[in-house]
Amino acid sequence: MKCKYCGTQIDGDSLKCPHCGREARIVPDYNPIDDVLEAQIKDSLAGEDNLAGDDDYLETVVLNNTYGGEKRQARRNTSGGRRTRTISPRDLRKAEIAKRKAQKKKRRRILLITMAVLAVVLVVAGLLIYSNSYTGIVKKGYSLTEEKKYDEAIAAFNKAIGKKPEKPEAYTGLSKVFLAQDDLEQAEAVFSKAIGEYPDNVDIYEAYILFYLDTDQQAKIPGLLSGAPEKVQDKLSKYLIAVPEFSLDEGVVYDVVQELSLTADDEDIYYTVDGSQPVVGAENTTKYTEPIQINNEGDTTITAIAVNDEDIPSVAVAKVYTIELPIVDAPSVKPSTGQYDEPTKIEIVVPEGYTAFYTLDKSDPTNGSIKYEGPIDMPEGTTIFKAVLVDSRGKLSAITTRNYIYEP
Repeated sequence: MKCKYCGTQIDGDSLKCPHCGREARIVPDYNPIDDVLEAQIKDSLAGEDNLAGDDDYLETVVLNNTYGGEKRQARRNTSGGRRTRTISPRDLRKAEIAKRKAQKKKRRRILLITMAVLAVVLVVAGLLIYSNSYTGIVKKGYSLTEEKKYDEAIAAFNKAIGKKPEKPEAYTGLSKVFLAQDDLEQAEAVFSKAIGEYPDNVDIYEAYILFYLDTDQQAKIPGLLSGAPEKVQDKLSKYLIAVPEFSLDEGVVYDVVQELSLTADDEDIYYTVDGSQPVVGAENTTKYTEPIQINNEGDTTITAIAVNDEDIPSVAVAKVYTIELPIVDAPSVKPSTGQYDEPTKIEIVVPEGYTAFYTLDKSDPTNGSIKYEGPIDMPEGTTIFKAVLVDSRGKLSAITTRNYIYEP
């Protein structure tokens, strides 16, 4: 037979090759394991004396022969010769552990990829669900408004209102679409319609109030809340401003000039004296800084509001005050009734603030009679002289009558 290592012919009785000196044992065919195990075995032996350092040996295989529980590694050189090296069970265990780690790493990689795909699917599904939710539709409406796609924005907000008509966000968004088109009336109509359909909805009422604040229509807030249900007023009490207090009672007729004081808790007060509604900044509206003098006779209407730091006014309060200054008695006329034979002057005593009028024909004088400008001559004959005083309001005093007979 031939030596399996160098190919030299060996006698049948010889146990060693006469050329290479190796044992003439019959080495069965070998089968290599998969590439992964081979590479792992190579790595496990990298720190030891490795046959790879010999340039004559190019191929590494694993032999199936076992001797004493060991496996052998052989390297084939270009000349067909072989060298063997023992692989210990420890190295094999290392290789098996390395293989299991590689498999575990592969499974982990597959799991991570699966989880990533699942996450993408969940995100896409979440986006689809969100885009069709109330919040998503409202957000889309705002985006369309910014893009000036007003018809599409109106449709989006109306769709959101259809989903949840009791929530205020869609109404606010819809009003902003109309405001973007300078249609203040239609913007306000959004809220007036909403509270008409949901009169007890506190959230919609508050959105309505915020709309008034955003559009500088604070003066409308008191009227809105005054007509709201008590439940709404209680919940939105922070927007209800206490009305000013008046120091004078109305319904009383005052006979002297009055001084009216107005008070409010930590708020500014504005008032009018012509019966109109006070409006901050209006020409006929005065900011209260000192007591109001009521010195005109007749009726005077004082209308006042309190305004907080956010320019939210209270409900307007109007009170009517009446002053009737007393008229003086009938005027004093000189001389007294009698018969005279000397030229005589007739005089009327006129108090300050009054005007005197008189007649000589027995008729009662009025503010359309002869105005007294100073002493007048007494006419000859018999004269019935009547005089009256008229104040600044045109109010007449009692009439004084004198009967004169003048015969020179």
